[in-house]
Amino acid sequence: MAIGSTIHVFTVQLADIDRGVYEDFTLRVARHPSETDAYMMTRVLAYCLEYEEGIEFGTGVSTTDEPAVLVRDLTGSITAWIEVGAPDAARLHAGSKLAGRAAVYTHRDPEFVMAAWRGKTIHRADALVLRSFDAGFIEAAVALLARRNALSLSLTEGELYLELGGTTLSSQVHEHRLA
Repeated sequence: MAIGSTIHVFTVQLADIDRGVYEDFTLRVARHPSETDAYMMTRVLAYCLEYEEGIEFGTGVSTTDEPAVLVRDLTGSITAWIEVGAPDAARLHAGSKLAGRAAVYTHRDPEFVMAAWRGKTIHRADALVLRSFDAGFIEAAVALLARRNALSLSLTEGELYLELGGTTLSSQVHEHRLA
C-alpha cells in the first residue's frame, strides 16, 4: 500500500507592505511523501509572497505540466508560473512561454541553482526572478512546523518576518537575475 500525503493546515495572516497586500486565509497543504519539509515550507512561502487573486497550488510533484504554484486569470489561463526548488531550464522555458511571468523560490544555494541554467535557453530569461532566503532560515522554520500552524508573515523593504509556533524568524528575500 502506498504512503499517502500528509496534510498540513496553515492559518495565514499576510501583510505584504511592499505590494500592499493584506489578507487572512487558510491553506491546506498536502505534502507528498517524496517532498521534503524544506520544499513544502518554501512552497508555502512562495504562495504567500506571490498571493493575488487566482493563485493556487499546482496539482502535485508528479505533474509536469504545472508548477508548484500558479496564478490563473478569470478565463483559466495561467498568468504566473512559480516554481520551487531547482527546476531545470527546459521546465522554466516552457513555463515562461505559457505564462505572463515566471519566478522561482528556492531553499537551496541560489548560485548552484542559477549555474544549472546558464547557457540554456529560457524564454524571457531577463525577466525571470529567483528568490532565496538567508542561510538557515528555511531550516529554522521547518523545525517549527506542526500539522496545524498559525503563520504570520510580514514583508517590508524586502525583509520577511515570519511568526510560526510562537517563534519569530526573519530573513531578507534575496532576488537574483540571470541577465
